[in-house]
Amino acid sequence: MPRGVSKSNLPTKICPVCQRPFTWRKKWEDCWDEVKYCSDRCRNRRSQANEGRLEKS
Repeated sequence: MPRGVSKSNLPTKICPVCQRPFTWRKKWEDCWDEVKYCSDRCRNRRSQANEGRLEKS
């Protein structure tokens, strides 16, 4: 009998930068509600996009 939860039953979110779905990971167990980005790359790109908007204004 398999252990744990099936991958298809894990919660998912949509990354606001790349618009791709990403699933829950064990390392996010305690902070899943605060997770917004699928990766460090997207998190950094979001920061750069915000800085660009500030400079243009």
